Amino acid sequence: MKAVTWHGRRDVRVDTVPDPILEEPTDVIVRVTSTGVCGSDLHLYEVMGPFLDEGDILGHEPMGIVEEVGSEVTALKPGDRVVVPFNVSCGACFMCDRGLQSQCETTQVREQGSGAALFGYTKLYGQVPGGQAEYLRVPFGNTLPIKVPQGPPDDRFVYLSDVLPTAWQAVEYADVREGSSVVVLGLGPIGDMSARVALHRGAGLVIGVDFVPERMARARARGVAVLDLRESHLVEQIRDLTGGRGPDAVIDAVGMEAHGAPVAKLAHQAVGLLPDAIAARFMKTAGVDRLHAVRSAIEIVRRGGTISLSGVYGGMADPLPMLRMFDKQIQFRMGQANVLRWVPEILPLLTDDDPLGTDDFATHHLPLAQAPHAYEIFQQKRDNAVKVLLTP
Repeated sequence: MKAVTWHGRRDVRVDTVPDPILEEPTDVIVRVTSTGVCGSDLHLYEVMGPFLDEGDILGHEPMGIVEEVGSEVTALKPGDRVVVPFNVSCGACFMCDRGLQSQCETTQVREQGSGAALFGYTKLYGQVPGGQAEYLRVPFGNTLPIKVPQGPPDDRFVYLSDVLPTAWQAVEYADVREGSSVVVLGLGPIGDMSARVALHRGAGLVIGVDFVPERMARARARGVAVLDLRESHLVEQIRDLTGGRGPDAVIDAVGMEAHGAPVAKLAHQAVGLLPDAIAARFMKTAGVDRLHAVRSAIEIVRRGGTISLSGVYGGMADPLPMLRMFDKQIQFRMGQANVLRWVPEILPLLTDDDPLGTDDFATHHLPLAQAPHAYEIFQQKRDNAVKVLLTP
């Protein structure tokens, strides 16, 4: 089969690789019909090389048709249409029972000290072959895949794999209530959808912050008050819009792709020049994250407010202004999205009314063979590339 594979920094290719096979009686094989390129994939493209091997199959946002089922699979049959969550979770352990699928105790990558395994996402999360491919082996076939109706286009459902539950959790963790004020930092796919979810759930004011004109225009068209990240008085502008005290919540949808921290940017680039063993230790202990976004969130949010982190941070030793956080009595919530926890709340919204705008959320639909081009334009924010879906 054809699959998108990693070959080095800013070097992804479409290679011919062995077809997946059933390895356990509860496995299913899915023929992928659509698969997304995620902002998190850009971390692999740019800086996570120390935790990848050449030829690793990327991607964690797939959906498709069940082609084959293991002998113990009773919940699915060939021909069923499914979305595959990015968490590899068993559905039966202590953590899964509590809706914490991203911490699944069956698939935790204990040798790395990490949570649940993820499709297509480095040795840190199990080095599981990903879904930017023609076929995908999916374990836990009775509990992990999300069965969806036949009929509507893939765009209606594919975001259940990651974008929708990640945005939904970001808004939930931000404690958005009727009439709340929310600032969303970053209007890429997760920030854009977080703003949509916040408005859908009754937020009185949603302010989006970005610097890419096309992203800002998308959010503005859906009722988001948009501010330019490059404004010199951004904090003051936000306070003016929120009665002088700041918003009730800030959602950081940027993570380590944050702009505005040139020293840390150089550290990110330096990681790519180090031998893998040294770079891996450096990333785990020295911390190379660019914390401009989270520091901005700490400054922006009102006293007693909430910061919800959905952006991915990779280092482990970045300093935070703890006195400022304590003094402002800020509440923090964060973590990988627990996909299956939120599906029952989201799936009823994926109707023909399409309140969250899934049908036209993607800016690009490209064949799998053009994956290198997709990564390039997404990483460089060219050609209005906000969300790219690949079609195997």
